[in-house]
Amino acid sequence: MTIDYTRPPQPQQPPRGWWSRNWKWFVPVGCVGIILLGLLGIAGIAAIIFGAMKQSDVYREALARAQDHPQVQATLGTPIEAGWWMAGQINIQNDTGSANITIPISGPKGKGTIHAVATKEGGRWAYSRLDVQVKGGQTINLLPIDAAALIRGSSDRALPAA
Repeated sequence: MTIDYTRPPQPQQPPRGWWSRNWKWFVPVGCVGIILLGLLGIAGIAAIIFGAMKQSDVYREALARAQDHPQVQATLGTPIEAGWWMAGQINIQNDTGSANITIPISGPKGKGTIHAVATKEGGRWAYSRLDVQVKGGQTINLLPIDAAALIRGSSDRALPAA
């Protein structure tokens, strides 16, 4: 019988677990997955907030007045569409509230931004500012001129919403 002493016996290693075999690809993919889930959560929250703001009376009234205004139609063309990303705030408590929003709009001939500032009292909105700022500097007032304010020399042109 011959014994080979040149190579010592190797101890049997236990089989490697799933984590030790797969961590090199799981860590980057898992990190990307967590980042994507975070971004989807933020996008979902933004969609809920913008959806609620777009359902408000102030938003709908401001957009409708801009879409129906002849000077805005002539400047931007028709149809006039609202952009997705809007800014501002709307606060409502029972029959009172305030709003200060900007709405991007565009038509075939150009782009602009609706600016609406309003207060709500007794369930009705009164606008202190409602205009379209067209890219290029032109401002189109969407509020009718109050003849009594012109006589008094006042620039206060609040109008209750319909």
